[in-house]
Amino acid sequence: MKPFRSLSAALLLLACSATLSAATPAKTPEENLAALGVVLPASNPPIANYVPAVRSGNLVFLAGQIPRGADGKFLAGKVGRDFTEAQGAEAARLCAVQLIAALKAEVGELSRVVRIVKLTGFVNCTDDFTTQSKVVNGASDLLVAVFGEKGRHARASVGVSSLPAGAPVEVELIAEIAAP
Repeated sequence: MKPFRSLSAALLLLACSATLSAATPAKTPEENLAALGVVLPASNPPIANYVPAVRSGNLVFLAGQIPRGADGKFLAGKVGRDFTEAQGAEAARLCAVQLIAALKAEVGELSRVVRIVKLTGFVNCTDDFTTQSKVVNGASDLLVAVFGEKGRHARASVGVSSLPAGAPVEVELIAEIAAP
């Protein structure tokens, strides 16, 4: 890319860019979900002694979600044995859909999300499986597609020997929301 020959050319480009941005209204997270063909499920009740979400100030801490199939049953198996890396990523994406549903149930409009702060993904995998981060990308990619730059987050991807109900992946997140 060539540098601008003058400051005025750079400012003109910046002004045109800002005008185009202002002319095109940003889509809401709900509109992005619809464009992706994602229908949020009803929020799942906890399977143990915890609550789905806890607010502390402007932060919402969402309990970990394990993936459910289209039949509503939990998916079970190990990534690297029963699930490929790509299937594990799809399971992580399902977890993200469930997390978004839980977040919406807690805060109402998803446009209240200031940013997704942190995502933690646990991958139930074989001892020799080392691409946990690619599996958890299934959740991260969806969050960015739904929330745009607000969906970019800090993250940890951890390999574990087992998860509740034998799930291949569990994902939890922290979101910052706008004050009411």
